[in-house]
Amino acid sequence: MNRIYMDHAGTTPMRSEVLEAMLPYLTEKFGNASTIYSYGREAKKALEDSREKVAQLIGANTKEIYFTSGGTESDNWALRGVAAANIKKGKHIITSAIEHHAVLHTCQALERQGFKITFLPVDEHGLVNVEDVVNAITDETIMVSIMHANNEIGTIQPIKEIGKAIKREKKDIVFHTDAVQTVGKIPVDVDDLGVDLLSISAHKIYGPKGVGALYIRKGTKILQFMTGGAQEGNRRAGTENIPGIVGFGKAAELAKTELKEQYDKLIVLRDKLIKGIMDNIPYTRLNGHPALRLPHNVNVSFEFIEGESMLLNLDMKGICASSGSACTSGSLDPSHVLLAIGLPHEIAHGSLRLTLGRDNTEQDVDYVLEVLPGIVNKLREMSPLFAEGKEQAKNV
Repeated sequence: MNRIYMDHAGTTPMRSEVLEAMLPYLTEKFGNASTIYSYGREAKKALEDSREKVAQLIGANTKEIYFTSGGTESDNWALRGVAAANIKKGKHIITSAIEHHAVLHTCQALERQGFKITFLPVDEHGLVNVEDVVNAITDETIMVSIMHANNEIGTIQPIKEIGKAIKREKKDIVFHTDAVQTVGKIPVDVDDLGVDLLSISAHKIYGPKGVGALYIRKGTKILQFMTGGAQEGNRRAGTENIPGIVGFGKAAELAKTELKEQYDKLIVLRDKLIKGIMDNIPYTRLNGHPALRLPHNVNVSFEFIEGESMLLNLDMKGICASSGSACTSGSLDPSHVLLAIGLPHEIAHGSLRLTLGRDNTEQDVDYVLEVLPGIVNKLREMSPLFAEGKEQAKNV
């Protein structure tokens, strides 16, 4: 069976060019970048070359890129590091109700340590209101963390406008954005966005898992997250994952080169997929903003069915998809993102996320549109809620 992969928001397949770049550093170029002999110097050069490639992808200075184990560590470091470094200034942090759990759960942990967290609501499309951010700022506010785009519904936040508003209100507030879903998908420039901290993950841009980065603007007050050696400018201890970082650098280089080409291609496939679903499957809702949306994201809710059954049926047809964040796939609770945009529990449970990638084709989209209506219809016919719902709809 040919398999069609449409869960690129969960992870991406590592590119052959990335693996090829990594292989020497898994074998003969095995040196520790902290040593001064030839093996170490070789590793150090690879480390700094990769740092430059990641910096170029987001318009940053090379010295502002710090490698981590991935997006979750980057988010944790941003929040915990700023909280610890600025505790004498205040203990108030502002975030949104639809953040990735790497941010939400970290904020909840900080709350238990005595910090006050404001979780801002979003509108029906998942957008944060800039004025809500401004109105939430107090004399105690030390940080705002709003994700660049949501990993489930694809809505792109007005980060640039939020950044300008924050600095007008209180210049010393640290502004962080989780850009794990946007870097390599849409143009990202840290100066244009006006952010002080930005999180990235390699495996979302066809790089290896287990490596990411935190952009830290020069002058930002943040404590180191891991103590030990002097690696990463004394800010993140531990022997660097040179093969992973080299792969990350290559993935970043390729993403920058191909960004516009991939963006233009994915927009066409995404819009065809959305139109085909909405035109051919009744009782369906598109989740997320219709225009301010990631180019590869399709998130829909089908009334009267349950998402997990739909995923299993799609898998039997060779289609890999998800019902939300990969980090919560083991949970029986409905998505906190879908609840935050106003969906009732029963509709939130019937959601499907299809996220396209560089290897997807128009034929892939056609195949999904061919099999998905039948799967939805089959599951609805098995659901006692379907007949009841149709009858209620007639009487409205």
